[in-house]
Amino acid sequence: MRLHIGYRLLCTLIVCGSCLGFYLPGLAPVSFCEEGKGTDDCQDKIQLFVNRLDSVESVLPYEYDVFDFCQDNEEKRPSENLGQVLFGERIETSPYKFSFMKKQTCQTVCKKSYDPAKKEDRGRLEFLKNGIQLNYQHHWIVDNMPVTWCYDVEAGQKYCNPGFPIGCYVTPDGRAKDACIINAQFNKKNTFYFFNHVDIVITYHSGADEGWKGARLVAATLEPKSIQHSSGENPCDGPPMEIPGDFKSKVDITYTYSITFEQKNYIKWASRWDYILVSMPHTNIQWFSIMNSLVIVLFLSGMVAMILLRTLHKDIARYNQVDQEEAQEESGWKQVHGDVFRPPQMGMLLSIFLGQGAQITIMTFITLFLACLGFLSPANREL
Repeated sequence: MRLHIGYRLLCTLIVCGSCLGFYLPGLAPVSFCEEGKGTDDCQDKIQLFVNRLDSVESVLPYEYDVFDFCQDNEEKRPSENLGQVLFGERIETSPYKFSFMKKQTCQTVCKKSYDPAKKEDRGRLEFLKNGIQLNYQHHWIVDNMPVTWCYDVEAGQKYCNPGFPIGCYVTPDGRAKDACIINAQFNKKNTFYFFNHVDIVITYHSGADEGWKGARLVAATLEPKSIQHSSGENPCDGPPMEIPGDFKSKVDITYTYSITFEQKNYIKWASRWDYILVSMPHTNIQWFSIMNSLVIVLFLSGMVAMILLRTLHKDIARYNQVDQEEAQEESGWKQVHGDVFRPPQMGMLLSIFLGQGAQITIMTFITLFLACLGFLSPANREL
């Protein structure tokens, strides 16, 4: 007995010792250094990931590769945790490559051409147009943070959306839909405006007087733009990229980006989610709907239980009135009455499964309760 207790204590100490340097996946801070100064504990490359595209006007999400966007030649999919799998996230690398503290202006990612004479090109462009009409949103990720699109709203407030649209559409009657209302140049009837350029701003904490090597990212924002690129000195200084509703002529789309870096040491790494959470609308939990659903579930469960009890009570009373000789001919559920208290063949395995199932059920309800009280981490991008 003492040997068994000592063995369990030793295992506990080993497990605790191994947990001292453990971080939750995706929540550990990552340090960044300037290009050429990267080490194992300080990266000089910033990887931008893309996630699935979704829309509030459609229940069908699409992976990034389904649309005819620029593709990464060395595409890799990071290992997703259980929560990401359950939420249906499809994270993969992107063709947008950055180096820390390296400013870039109007960098070309790729070019796409669509010929109306080719059926395949017509199908790809029509799919993009349908995505614009349904207001499908990009979701980009940098350092496990969403790349947000911040813009001014009513009363001088700023709203940061963890996504940005593919484009916007002006109807044949001249009504600007969705993001087309933010720019007065989007005014041509029956025209799609495609967001093919992004201005990205990476905000970082330099690590001064903090005791860590390198800098840490505290914010990532962008501004989508629609630009008809030219061949001049500044190709990103042009009119909006217009795609007519009637696809009759060849369409060329050039994808570009610009990136700048800003130092803001007053923003702590542990507080880098604050600017997103403050701008999000604070929706009230519908406690009345929750209680109403619970009452309905309990009421229906009670009705089913009463029906079963009345049926079983009649069957059992009828069974007790029959003589034992006549009771030999049994059918239905009565045939298993002798097996109710018979021990199973693998009782230990059954008890383990029951115990684990009970723990999972209890933890599920505890997690839901904490979610209702607002204790979940903002690292969950779906909230």
